[in-house]
Amino acid sequence: MKLVAGNSNRQLAEAIANYLNIPLSKCVVRRFADMEIFVEVQENVRGEDVFVVQSTSFPANDHLMELLILIDALRRASARRVTAVMPYFGYARQDRKPGPRTPISAKLVANMVERAGADRVLTLDLHAGQIQGFFDIPTDNLFAAPAMVRDIRERYELNDLVVVSPDVGGVVRARGLAKRIGAQLAIVDKRRDRPGESEVMNVIGEVSGSRCILVDDIVDSGGTLCNAAEALLEQGATGVMSYITHGVLSGGAVARITASQLDPLVITDSILPTEAVRVASNIQVLSISSLIAEAIKRTAGEESVSSLFH
Repeated sequence: MKLVAGNSNRQLAEAIANYLNIPLSKCVVRRFADMEIFVEVQENVRGEDVFVVQSTSFPANDHLMELLILIDALRRASARRVTAVMPYFGYARQDRKPGPRTPISAKLVANMVERAGADRVLTLDLHAGQIQGFFDIPTDNLFAAPAMVRDIRERYELNDLVVVSPDVGGVVRARGLAKRIGAQLAIVDKRRDRPGESEVMNVIGEVSGSRCILVDDIVDSGGTLCNAAEALLEQGATGVMSYITHGVLSGGAVARITASQLDPLVITDSILPTEAVRVASNIQVLSISSLIAEAIKRTAGEESVSSLFH
């Protein structure tokens, strides 16, 4: 087995390598003067089972091209099997046509990964589970919920917690977490007038006197979370924290969350945390390296990974 890392999240790749007790394969990913990407795998991979760790996070297009070129290089070097390990699958929010003459970019990205030569895909908390069906190769969609549940159990008393979905679309995810910790469920009903902006309308469920946990897969601008936290506190919640898998945190999101009443926002390291995230007083990072490493180990050993979903 070989482990190859792109430039998107070297820190996570090194943590995965440490868990597996294998070194990262020697590989150079660099750019020409016009920013064209060049890849060179500097060790033999012929006949090997190779896992390429690369989140397609900001800058999404650069990191996606790195992944595609890495896969192509490995196929041309006669790797036996290539698995694209994408802790964060970029373009996942474009999983359907929201209006006329719009693309389904998540399907396009799936086609590109396949055409580049990937034999399998391993990812984490897809924005929409049906994206697995966009691939015609085996695709494992891991869940960060077990790691989040362990963290919640270590931090909080469970008898006064309410799990909250920040929108109707995330109810299934929130219900799953609530069931794991034996908590009640609430929903924030919101209206979104434009992309990146949200207006909280009302809270469905009883939150008065309880500590609320907002659960979602992606936090981008942070507007939805901050508005939801305010709405919950206005309804009598004694505190609001949030567990989100992918911390995209674009633009002024970190400043917005730092100034909010969220305490804390817990994200995973599926996307490399920026310096602003690392120093933020109310943002904490939960590592999912052991989860991904265990999935890689079982995939390489042709073992079941289904127990990691629970």
